Amino acid sequence: MATPQAVIFDVDGVLVDSYQAHYESWQLACRESGLDMTRDQFVATFGRTSREIIVDLWGSQVATPIAVAELDDRKEVLFRELLNRDFPLMEGAADLIDALHQAGFRLAVGSSGPPDNVHLVLDRLQRRARFHGIVTGIDVQRGKPDPQVFLLGAERIGVAPPQCVVIEDAPAGVAAAHAGGMKCIALASTGRMRESLVAADLVIDSLRELDPVRIARLLAAE
Repeated sequence: MATPQAVIFDVDGVLVDSYQAHYESWQLACRESGLDMTRDQFVATFGRTSREIIVDLWGSQVATPIAVAELDDRKEVLFRELLNRDFPLMEGAADLIDALHQAGFRLAVGSSGPPDNVHLVLDRLQRRARFHGIVTGIDVQRGKPDPQVFLLGAERIGVAPPQCVVIEDAPAGVAAAHAGGMKCIALASTGRMRESLVAADLVIDSLRELDPVRIARLLAAE
């Protein structure tokens, strides 16, 4: 392609159906720490960084940066244990990555998750080498809906934001993509209702609905 084009993938709920593993790991971490997270709170905060969630939900009970970091680390260790035990690959993810790579798209990851989580998913997909840039929660100071994670991804792969499509599963991610001047495709994965994703440029139920031609057409649309 004459002008470089890119697809930036979120990870949770896009490359891996990690909804249940995240919920269960929060429940386990809360139980260990004497905290409580309702299902509604989980749904409302899913897609944000763990440290942001901890401060917002339990700022008075987890009152120091060290305590926040310890709870954050513990929750993510539990999450990786659950994911390693049962890895729910998102249907169509590997095929779409391969097709985009062959078509000349530059690929990046823009995730709020910690590096160990992101690398675990890419390694289990056996597709890490396909990605030209990887941005994780450790690289950004502001979580979605701030566009920082996606703008940094575009910068790392050398593609202008208007030539990037973000694939997301959360309203905050859709807002972040648009705030960064990018098109957004929303995947209605586990725990997500299509109605909550209507701000996206395209809403799909499966990654198998996508191919390089459809994504290129979306980029070309006004």
